[in-house]
Amino acid sequence: MELLPRSPGEFGSARYWDRFFRQRGQRPFEWYGAFPELCPVLQKYVRPRDKVLVVGCGNSELSEQMYDVGMCEDIVNIDISDAVIHQMQERSGSKRPKMSYLLMDMLQMDFPDAHFQVVLDKGTLDAILTDEEEATLAKVDKMFAEISRVLQVGGRYFCVSLAQTHVLKKAVKYFSQEGWVVRVHQVAGSGDKQQFVLPVFVYVMTKFRKIPGSAPQILEICPEEQDKPMRVESVERLVAAVKDRQHYALLCSQLSKTPCGEQVSLDLCDKESGRPRYTLHVVDSPSVKPSRDNHFAIFIIPQGRETEWLFGTEEGRRQLATSAGFGRLVTVALHREQHYEGMAGIQAELSGKVMELAPPGLPARQQVPFLSVGGDIGVRTVRHRDTSPLSGEYVVEDVKGDGTCYFRRLVFLCNRNVVQSEARLLARTPLTGQKKRRKDKKKPNPAEPPAAIDKSYLCCEHHKAMVAGLCLLGGPDPVPALLAVLVVGLGGGSLPLFVHDYFSQARVAVVEIDPSMLEVATRWFGFSQGDRMRVHISDGLDYVAKLAAEGTILQSIPAQYDAIMFDVDSKDLTVGMSCPPPAFVEKPFLQKVKTILKPEGVFVLNLVCRDAQLKESVLATLREVFPLLYARCIEGEVNEILFCQPNPKGCQDPAELGARARALEGALRQPGRPWDSSYVLADMLQAVKIL
Repeated sequence: MELLPRSPGEFGSARYWDRFFRQRGQRPFEWYGAFPELCPVLQKYVRPRDKVLVVGCGNSELSEQMYDVGMCEDIVNIDISDAVIHQMQERSGSKRPKMSYLLMDMLQMDFPDAHFQVVLDKGTLDAILTDEEEATLAKVDKMFAEISRVLQVGGRYFCVSLAQTHVLKKAVKYFSQEGWVVRVHQVAGSGDKQQFVLPVFVYVMTKFRKIPGSAPQILEICPEEQDKPMRVESVERLVAAVKDRQHYALLCSQLSKTPCGEQVSLDLCDKESGRPRYTLHVVDSPSVKPSRDNHFAIFIIPQGRETEWLFGTEEGRRQLATSAGFGRLVTVALHREQHYEGMAGIQAELSGKVMELAPPGLPARQQVPFLSVGGDIGVRTVRHRDTSPLSGEYVVEDVKGDGTCYFRRLVFLCNRNVVQSEARLLARTPLTGQKKRRKDKKKPNPAEPPAAIDKSYLCCEHHKAMVAGLCLLGGPDPVPALLAVLVVGLGGGSLPLFVHDYFSQARVAVVEIDPSMLEVATRWFGFSQGDRMRVHISDGLDYVAKLAAEGTILQSIPAQYDAIMFDVDSKDLTVGMSCPPPAFVEKPFLQKVKTILKPEGVFVLNLVCRDAQLKESVLATLREVFPLLYARCIEGEVNEILFCQPNPKGCQDPAELGARARALEGALRQPGRPWDSSYVLADMLQAVKIL
């Protein structure tokens, strides 16, 4: 039996609907959900004394159920199908004396002006607006004009719809331009009984007298029936908000049917501000054998630790899911702009939403565990927030790591999952002979991080490797007497600070393009300038080019630096290389770098490149300029540290490299000078390979 139309145009044909309802018989045909799903929205607005018009009623039970529950009784139903009107008149009969069914075309209604307080349309607009042809749009305009005519000022037009983009835009633009208030409700799903994968929406459009001039549009969305409305500034933003909810519904439907081959990521936003509150990753582990208790779990990532390899990379999350032993693990990252009321508060907030991401085969009433590291949500304190003209918006924040350690981080919010700079904070120690606190004095807060920077600790593994590369300088002494170092890229200043403090004769020049970073490093990361440490606010490209040009003008070879270190990020996120910017690894510029490097010196480059072809091109260019090239990959990260030497006769024996590294470390580890015991220079160079 063919009930669907041969072409979309038949949806507007009385002949088609007559045939449809004769073939379907007495069985109700419900477009987009039944009364229980729509009732919570309707009862917010429809009053018992309202006079209600239902356009395109079909043989839906909606009117009958509204009547039977006492929502309202004065209901007029119209349709263009004679067959369905007779069918419904027989079905209601004397049971609902105040409700009527009339054969009438809603494009040309017989009712007087302002006759109804409510007009209800369940799927009718969707059936008519099947395309955006001129004739179709003209028909819709006529429909809207008639609805507007028969509706009183203050009355409401309810349109139940799947909210296809062209349908939603047409309705919202038409009525908002007429000065009406437009509010879009998302109808709560009905579980397994829901007929459609896509969510159902109700446009509630309230009629106001049109004010001459440009009155502001009032557009709102209610994600679920119990939520208060959220104001949006434009039709485009309203359409985008609806699309987000449609995509989420499709995603949930897909995840409920089959395991996901690739990790799925989505943001859950704050209802008030619309800003992301949680970032979820759905990770399936096919290797985990399912049992009753290991289908599904939620893992709350402690605040500030979302950038760690285990939580911030696809491979890390896969390893986490496998080690946790669950078939599906949803990791939840918490956003710095939000406030959270502990693990219990997060669990209460997320429990309903994450169940929509449950895997197929989850037993009914299954308890889903919430997991975390140490059972808490971590500590994150934003110390400073500002915007730089060059680097954009950034934050300085203190976060709690493993155990009792705290770390201070600089994060550029344009790339919020990457820690730009990091330093460990020193634990507070009581002063010698300090008197006991009075009982009425405020006790120290264990969650309050310390403020002093531990300058002996290099948090970043790539910084440790870059410092270890200084043993390639050779010479009779492990630590050259008058070491001249150029560092391009300041960040928080931990790399140049370490070189300055541990190489006591080193003279360090730092080039930083962004003056805001010098202020951040000085105020928040313990950085300071002096006789042996100077910062030059300049573009690194210009600074190096100027030094090379000065040597050329003097017709001499400027051998200024023993070591040149590049640790500079790229602001262009569209390139597959985030460090350094492409211009820093072009051959003409690299030749200038070589020019200002001593013959026995070393050029150290932090390379972060996800594009394999681009990376190979960079390595080829480096080989053309520097005869000797070493590489050190940083485990669990994209970073690769490249050590480049102009002298082809440099050290190429791994055993000799290890001996040099041990000798350098021995020279740096002086009595009374703190040293991180986990930092072994020889280990840093153990995995170095010659390219």
